[in-house]
Formats: sequence, C-alpha cells, structure tokens
Amino acid sequence: MRTDAATPWFDLSDDQRAVLGPLREVMARDVAPGAIERDESGEFPLDLVKDLAALGLFGLQVPERYGGAGLDTTTAALVIEEVAAADGSLALTVASHNSLCVGHLLRAASDTQRAEWIPPLASGEKLGAWCLTEPGAGSDAASLTTRATRNADGWSITGSKVFITQGTVASTYVVVARTDDPPAGAPRSAGISAFVVDGASHGLERGRPEKKLGLRSSDTTPLRFESMQVPAEHLLGTEARAFDDVTAVLCAGRIGIGAMGIGLGRAALQIASRYAQERSQFGRPIAKHQAVAFKIAAMATELEAARLLVLKAAALRDAGREYTAAASMAKLKGSVAGVDACDAAIQILGGNGYMRDYQVERLWRDARLTRIGEGTDEIQHLIIAKEYLGG
Repeated sequence: MRTDAATPWFDLSDDQRAVLGPLREVMARDVAPGAIERDESGEFPLDLVKDLAALGLFGLQVPERYGGAGLDTTTAALVIEEVAAADGSLALTVASHNSLCVGHLLRAASDTQRAEWIPPLASGEKLGAWCLTEPGAGSDAASLTTRATRNADGWSITGSKVFITQGTVASTYVVVARTDDPPAGAPRSAGISAFVVDGASHGLERGRPEKKLGLRSSDTTPLRFESMQVPAEHLLGTEARAFDDVTAVLCAGRIGIGAMGIGLGRAALQIASRYAQERSQFGRPIAKHQAVAFKIAAMATELEAARLLVLKAAALRDAGREYTAAASMAKLKGSVAGVDACDAAIQILGGNGYMRDYQVERLWRDARLTRIGEGTDEIQHLIIAKEYLGG
C-alpha cells in the first residue's frame, strides 16, 4: 500500500537525493509545524528565510560561479513542491525570488551586472522582487504605464506597481517600465524596458502589506516610484525590447507555480488519507466508503498527472527545447489539481476541514493564488490554444 504521496515514480539522481533528502527533513522539523502560526500572524519569517538560504534555496538555478546551487529546472521544481507541501508562503518566497527577479537577471543582465547583483541574491543575503503588475495592467501586461525617462544621470522612473511579492523585504528590484511609445503599427509591447534597482534608491516608496486570503506570511505590497533615479548602467538587456524577456521569465516561472500547486495539493492528500483511515462513521473508517475512497483516488490521479506535466516542461527547458505551451499546461494543471485536492480534503474532513487546526483550509487558501499568479487560468488557455491553433 502506498502511504507517501511525495514518493516519486521515477528514480532520483544522486544529486537530487542529496538536495531533497535533507530538505524534506528540514521542512518536517522546522517549517511545517509553525505554518499555522505564521498564517495567523501574517509576519514575514526572516529567520526561516535565513535557514533556507543556508541550504542554497535562493540560488537554485544560479551557476556556481555566482554562488548558486546550479540546479536544473527539474530539481528546482521538485524543491519548490517540497517547500510548498510544508508552507505555501515560503514556497512563494522561494519561487518568486528565483524565477522572477533572479530569473530575469540571469536572462538579461550583462556579465558585469550578473557579477554585481546575483551573488548576494543567490546567497540569500538579499531578497529580490520583480515589479511588473500595475493597477491597470494585470493579464494585459503590455498596457503598463510606469514611465522611465532618460536624463543626464541615467533614468528617472515614475509610476506604481501592485501585488509585488517581497515588496517591503527585498533589497533588489527588477522594474519593468515604458521608455518609448510604440511606433504606429507596432505592438503595444514595443518600447518596454527593464531595470535593476537598489532597494535604497531615493523615490522608491513601499506600501503597506496587503491583507490576503492566503499565503499570508508571504510579503505582498504595492510600490510607488516618484522620480526614482536609476543609473544608466542599470538598464537590463536592450532598451525598449524587454517584453520578450518578461514573457520568457513568466514562462519559466509557470513551471514553479505548477509545482507549488502540486505541493499544496499533496499535503492535502496526505492529511485527507490519514484522516479517512482514522475517522469512523457507520461502524467503519470512512476510507472504506466508496464516496470517500474515490475522492482520494481522484486527488492522487490528478496530482500525479499534474506532476508529469511539470516534469515534462522542466525537461524541455533543461534540454533547450521550446516549452511555452508545456509550461502553461503544467501551470494550469498543477494549480487546478492543487486547488481541487485541497477542496476535496476539506470535504473529506467535513466540519473539521473547515477548522483551522486541521490545516486543509489553509492549504486551500494558499493554493488558490496559484490559479492567478504568473498568468490566470484563462491566459494559460489562450497560450495553449495559440500553440495548437496558430496565430
């Protein structure tokens, strides 16, 4: 009888075992037991972040020459799943730091910029934030209005961002802003640039942390830029052509969000399976009733299917092959399967599932964000349809 929903169907490599074995122990011993309390307080767990940094979790795919772990995408996805199974808020911190801020720097920064900015991020000495979303630019990211204007000292950035993960605790920000209006006939994404910004920059204003449904100990805040001065050498990549980098960063990030959904759903499956074997009604454990047993079977099947899609997308990326649609499938299936598993766990636990002490309601609240962040379900459907229908 299979009792561990986290046991992979494939053999882990020696390197993967060396990473995931100790990580699972730390998650079980130091992270999972305090997840409820952190959810209640909503405080960002700086001490835990430092502990995870010592394990190399803030430079997952950073090359070793920059102080990172140099992991492939597959192993990084398994790491995020493992963290999510213990605490979704910490998983979002790890995923967003690695996939978005560091991911953009790895893709677009010059060798000089990488050498300056990435090592303290990879070590966890500094946390990173990625600033794209605006009040009027969510799924339609090309409609952003934050403006960067060239001046004698470099660039002056004015505008606002919302829903920025690590907004108040980050020391390094990648800010996406418009530097030119698109010429006639050009796509609206033309004229968008990206900058790496020091958190101590004058004109960077951090808002109050948002009050959220879930992922409450992950830091999420609005930001405002009031004539924020950025040196010319902080431009990332090619001026006015950053939108390709933005879409590539989001695409890679979707693999991690899919893995995060699976981790949260996996935790819910484990709790529901254990509860169903311990809770008796009508003279026998509720796991003996088909209505419950079939829910467990469906949860396990959907989560395994989602994991296969995540691993496929990760393998394609590691092989240097096209993976846009695969990443959207992985993110879509992983997030939906995770939310559905958490919802089914609440149903299996009944009234207890609605109570905070049993964890599954927190898991559902945490998982629900995965169907929104890095592109909503609807955006993923559009990307997948475009791949198969063309145009």
